[in-house]
Amino acid sequence: MRRKSPPEKKRLSYAKDRRNDYGENDKSSRKNIPLSKKAPHRANRHWASQILEAAKGGVDASAEAAAEERLLRRRPKSWKKSPGAPLGEIVRYTLQRRMSLAPEGRQRKTARIEGLRQRMRQPID
Repeated sequence: MRRKSPPEKKRLSYAKDRRNDYGENDKSSRKNIPLSKKAPHRANRHWASQILEAAKGGVDASAEAAAEERLLRRRPKSWKKSPGAPLGEIVRYTLQRRMSLAPEGRQRKTARIEGLRQRMRQPID
């Protein structure tokens, strides 16, 4: 494996690194992502146990078949984390926002945004 140059590392970082862009504090994601994954599983277990508990009293095969049919009728709840935005897009948005809020030094900021665009256009090996 060949050694990467610093500009190549930066380009790869802008393309592949991800950042939280869904408006939540990135530190709170450490708690909220596991919690969001856990809640639907817990609801599914609770729902299934209620149906099985209700069918427990019946000794005939029809009660078992009805309980199984109720379990299979509804799709289980699920949650999937949406991926964050590429770092290059976040940096570009931040620079453009700064430029719109502080009009002084606009030429320098425009040059920085254009440099970022050029680095992101180069092919990734």
